[in-house]
Amino acid sequence: MKKFAAGSYKKQLHNKEGEYKSFSPSFINRDFDWHDKVIDVLLEKATRLLGELNAYSYLVPDVDFFIQMNVVREATKSSMIEGTKTGIDEAVLPREEIDPEKRDDWEEVQNYISALNFAIFKLKTLPLSTRLIRETHDKLLSGVRGEYKNPGEIRRSQNWIGGSSLVDASFIPPSHDELPELLTDLEKFWHNGSLNLPVVIKMGIIHYQFETIHPFLDGNGRIGRLLIALQLVESKILTTPTLYLSAFFEKNRSSYYDSLSMVRKNGDLEQWIKFFLSGVIDTANDSIHTFKSIIELRLDYEQKILSLGIRAKNAQKLINFMYSRPILNSKSVQENLNIGLNTSNRLLKSLIDLQILEELTGHSRNRLYVLRDYLNLFKK
Repeated sequence: MKKFAAGSYKKQLHNKEGEYKSFSPSFINRDFDWHDKVIDVLLEKATRLLGELNAYSYLVPDVDFFIQMNVVREATKSSMIEGTKTGIDEAVLPREEIDPEKRDDWEEVQNYISALNFAIFKLKTLPLSTRLIRETHDKLLSGVRGEYKNPGEIRRSQNWIGGSSLVDASFIPPSHDELPELLTDLEKFWHNGSLNLPVVIKMGIIHYQFETIHPFLDGNGRIGRLLIALQLVESKILTTPTLYLSAFFEKNRSSYYDSLSMVRKNGDLEQWIKFFLSGVIDTANDSIHTFKSIIELRLDYEQKILSLGIRAKNAQKLINFMYSRPILNSKSVQENLNIGLNTSNRLLKSLIDLQILEELTGHSRNRLYVLRDYLNLFKK
């Protein structure tokens, strides 16, 4: 890895911009060795923590409720890297509660949630492949600001990163003519079982290569980060998608971009692998802590709900529902529990009195209720 030949720059000619140089990455479908022993230590720790994290998929009852909030958190953090301003509080609100000026950002986050849920579901019948990536990309960009950037289609023109044009771009990915072979190589590398490479190392190399190829006109960063979760599930390292690296990348945004650039400029793949493994460790630790807190909070809720007598059953159903949608209104309560307005209002008041729910608006009508302590677990 230390002497990795990352690729070379190729002169290209644009009929308007003139001459420029695009980066043509080397193929990666081969074995890799490393010399830095720190990688071994980080890999061991990352693998151990991923195993511990995966155990919570079996230990936590109804784990799918909580996984949905992990997806929401990933969507907000990954989209923030691309410049959207929607926080997790807003991401779980109904569309009508979002300020019209913020709806474009909100809709992009909702598309990311839909795209990730779609991709995880499709993995049951379709292997991780260019086809799956394209279908997921279509979900990501359809109906939002990127809808005119050919959703679901591998680009057929040159793109660039940074700057306003090819002239002042900070990085220019390979020409679109090179993409078929590069993507085939990427897919073969992932499914090549004869390579003596740990899956987590493979994932780090694939993320670097995908971001370097930049195969779409828009949405490459989000799809590249989403791919990490898909690889963890398909490889059966994780039974359910409980680890996402976007929060780590967003927190260390400058280091993230610098580390990717160092591979292209200096061929130093080892420093990128160390950064990637550090992200897996940091994020797995955070996810484990969140699951532990969820278990404690859930027990606290269940003990409090027991005091509600005949309303306890509906209260438990409502709280279970709110584990995936922690902000809702009275109408949602009525619809999901199949109860009337008065019964809903009494139930909500009881949960507020128990300090399980909190009313957000302060209004007498059109009220919103939040499972505050639970939502806060995903905001850290």
